[in-house]
Amino acid sequence: MTTSIGPDWELDYYSRPILEPDGKKRWELLICTTPEVDSQGESDGESFRWSRTCPASSVNSIWLREALQEALADAGQQGLAAPRRLRCWRASMRTMVQRAAEGLGLELVPSRRTYALVSWLQQREQEVYPEQEGYMAGPLAPPPAPIRSVPVPLPEAARGDQWAWASLPLEAMREAGGWESSFRSLVPIPAGLDPAVPVPGIRLFSRSRALAIAGWLAGLEPVRLEISGNQLVLEAGLEDRWLLASALPEAEASAAAEAFAAAREQAGGLQFLAVQASESEPRFEGFWMLRDLPDA
Repeated sequence: MTTSIGPDWELDYYSRPILEPDGKKRWELLICTTPEVDSQGESDGESFRWSRTCPASSVNSIWLREALQEALADAGQQGLAAPRRLRCWRASMRTMVQRAAEGLGLELVPSRRTYALVSWLQQREQEVYPEQEGYMAGPLAPPPAPIRSVPVPLPEAARGDQWAWASLPLEAMREAGGWESSFRSLVPIPAGLDPAVPVPGIRLFSRSRALAIAGWLAGLEPVRLEISGNQLVLEAGLEDRWLLASALPEAEASAAAEAFAAAREQAGGLQFLAVQASESEPRFEGFWMLRDLPDA
């Protein structure tokens, strides 16, 4: 008998801007499913959301493991299959989550492709936490800026023969769920955007290695594209940064960075990365929707 596997889970186990009566910050565990996207760019299938508060004195992998077991049981009672993968987006909590997940049949994936979770967290920060007793109103001290890793070249086997700037109207992106693609990861289209707004992206081409390149990129958990100085960079996983192309001419890089940033903002943070055998090939070997989100 084959056991069904549900969608991935996204997890955030961290303190919130609320002081408990003992003067310590409230800790909270949030879990939600990574939404599956239908051919119209909308979330498809049943979603699972689960939350628990954790006493500051109990913040450890033992508490988290027990909470994960409870979440798995609750999902099962709702008729939802357990996930195979658990995405964690905070680098500082990676080790604790890893220890908690061991033995539960959950593979930890360090990834910022937690778009549903971050949207839920933003909603809670705006609508839920301010209503709680002990809420710390006003600006909080910002966390230390993360040290950004130096971008490194892709392995030779994962490099395309050439690449090109690209854009697709948002309306076309809604149909990505129906496109032929060997590797694909989509996100729900944000509401309220003009269907005609162009979504910026990059196309990588390789006649002989397109499928292999797409498979390799799929394992990176692509997050967003960036033009840093005169370099075209793919941010992936938690902290990885990869060079997608050789250095751009300074004038081209400056103009491209400005245009790409403006287009990305107009499209609600959406971008895309595509891998194809050639410019004329209608099939995608790989297609990823990306979206700007805050760093952990």
